[in-house]
Formats: sequence, structure tokens, C-alpha cells
Amino acid sequence: MILISITITLVYLLLIGSFAFGFDKISVFKLEDLPSKTKFSIVIPFRNEAENLPGLLKSIPSLNYPKELFEVIFVDDASEDDSVETINKSLGNQPNISILKNQRTSNSPKKDAISIAIQHAKNEWIVTTDADCKLPKYWLDCFDTYIQKNNAGCIAAPVTYLAENNFLNRFQLLDMLSLQGATIGGFGINKPFLCNGANFAYKKALFNELNGFKGNTDTASGDDIFLLEKAVKKYPKQVHHLKCEHAIVLTHSQPTWETLVSQRIRWAAKTSAYKNGFGKFTGLIVLLMNALMISTLLMTILGAFNLKIFLYLVIIKFNIDFFLIYKSALFFNQKGVLRSFIVGFLLYPFFSVYVACVSIFSSYTWKGRTFKK
Repeated sequence: MILISITITLVYLLLIGSFAFGFDKISVFKLEDLPSKTKFSIVIPFRNEAENLPGLLKSIPSLNYPKELFEVIFVDDASEDDSVETINKSLGNQPNISILKNQRTSNSPKKDAISIAIQHAKNEWIVTTDADCKLPKYWLDCFDTYIQKNNAGCIAAPVTYLAENNFLNRFQLLDMLSLQGATIGGFGINKPFLCNGANFAYKKALFNELNGFKGNTDTASGDDIFLLEKAVKKYPKQVHHLKCEHAIVLTHSQPTWETLVSQRIRWAAKTSAYKNGFGKFTGLIVLLMNALMISTLLMTILGAFNLKIFLYLVIIKFNIDFFLIYKSALFFNQKGVLRSFIVGFLLYPFFSVYVACVSIFSSYTWKGRTFKK
């Protein structure tokens, strides 16, 4: 058991360390004052988001980008609240704003919604985001400048949570910073395996060439990851990460532990469908390391594992986790969340292992619907 524990810990150390190294390999992109050229179609699927939409709707008119160069396509996925009315009241009668109704053809409502929007999109670049997000003023300027200066066909960009003054929010924010660190780090070591659909751009032609979400529609989530996998496989040199502070999209964390668990089960349920070997390997090592923390803790309490070795394992994990999250916190200007790192570090193994186990055997509920794995 000691040999297995040391092996898992060393592999974990090398893996997370490689992400920290890769994080620095991706240079921070500096926004330049270039004439705007790229035409964008912003795609925003939504379902029962009346409560969250005001922040997004306020940020869209504040975008600095020329209005004639972008359109916004909302796709209503059978909302049962006042979402449509909220959008119409705020942005109605604008020529570059449209609302479509989703047409369900698969087990994945969001993929269906994005596919419908892309069929109607007029512009060459698709940018997806979510209805509970807030868009930064120079969001499209960042994408445009990057596209003008790089040969890109698919661009992942940064996402983080809005900071709130409670532990549940900080727990999620630490997790998000870890995920963003791994995302950026993966691009830095030429092993991109993560992205976030709340801030994801790709050419319409590329989407069509890759046959969109075909082959992944049985999995309810994963509109971002599965498309990234296809793009990386076909055109690896055209898949980039836009590491720019002016491109950071802000979204809301989950309001309760119940909704957080449901969200994470939804995320975990798609991992078995991953085709990226490195992504699967990363998920496995992270899960094994968290399970190792729990099992060795219990064995140490029962006197079946060496206390000193257990403490060494904990110290190694603590330091490498903190190292990566600290880098992310600096980039996202969210260092304040680090005050909850110790408590979050102690809680996270139990949380992640529970979510992983439940996702294997259980369905999950999201937006009032129940999905099977």
C-alpha cells in the first residue's frame, strides 16, 4: 500500500506540476488597438434563466465591439418562466438580436440549441456563452485581435465565478481556479483537454466540417469538451487558448450544496465518453489521489498506515495544489479566495470522490429535467 501511495502521489505531483509549468508557457495576450474585422455570432442557449439574465443583458450593450460586426442569437430551450419576456424587454427591436426556439433532436438539449443557432448564424465565427454570465467590455475585441494575429480555428478563453462572501462560493471558486489552471496548463504543454462553453469560439466552417456534435449527442452535456476533442484531433495547430484578462467571462456559482452536487454529477457523467486519452488519464489520477487521501487517512486512524508517510503525502498534495491555484488566482485577480484554501483542501477529496461515485450509478436533474448517464 505504501508503494502504491507513493507512486500515485509522484504521478500526481508530476501531472499538476506540468500544468503549473504549462500555465506560464501560455503568455498573457495583450489587447491591441487594431481596426475591428472579424464578424461574430454570439450563441446563448437558455432555459428558465429569468433570474440570471439581467446581468448578461446589461453587459451585451456595453460591449465595445462595432454592432454591425456581431449578432446575438438566443435559443429558448422550452423555458417555463419569463426568460423570453426579460430578453425582449431589455434588448427587443434590435436588428442584431434574435430569439430562436430549440428543436430537440437528441438527448442533449444544449447541443441541439447550439446546432440550431449555428444553422441560422450569419457570421464566420461562433462564440458561445451562457445566460448566467457577464461579458467583459472588450470581450469580442480580444477575440478579434487574437484572430487577426494568429492562425486559429478554435479558441478557448478564461471563465471564473463572481466572488461572493460565503464559503460555498469560495469552495467553488477554488475548484474553478484549479480547473482553469489545468485548462491553460494543458494548452501550455500542447495537451489541450479542457475548455468552457461559457467562453468558447470557433469557425462556423470548422463546426460543420467536424459534423458538429455528431457522435456525442447521447451525452447530455459536453458541448464544449467534445467539440474541442474533435478540433484537436483534426487541426491541433489551430486550437488555441486566449489568456487575456480582458476576455475573462464571469459566471455565477451554485447557490446551494444540492445544486452544486447536481452540477458536478452532470460534469462527471460525460467523462466516460471522452476520447482524449490525456484527459481520461488526468481525471483518473486526480480521482485516485483524492481517494488516496481518504483511504490513507482512515488507515492511519486505524493504525494500518504510517503517520509520517501520510503526512508527507498530504504536504505534497497541499503544496502542488496551492501552487497551481495560486497562479490562477493571480491571473484572475482573485487572491482573496486563498484564505479558504486550507478548509477547501480538506473537504475537496470527500466531495470529489462522492460526486464520482454517484455519477457512475445515478441519473441527475438539471434545469427541471432528469438525465440518465
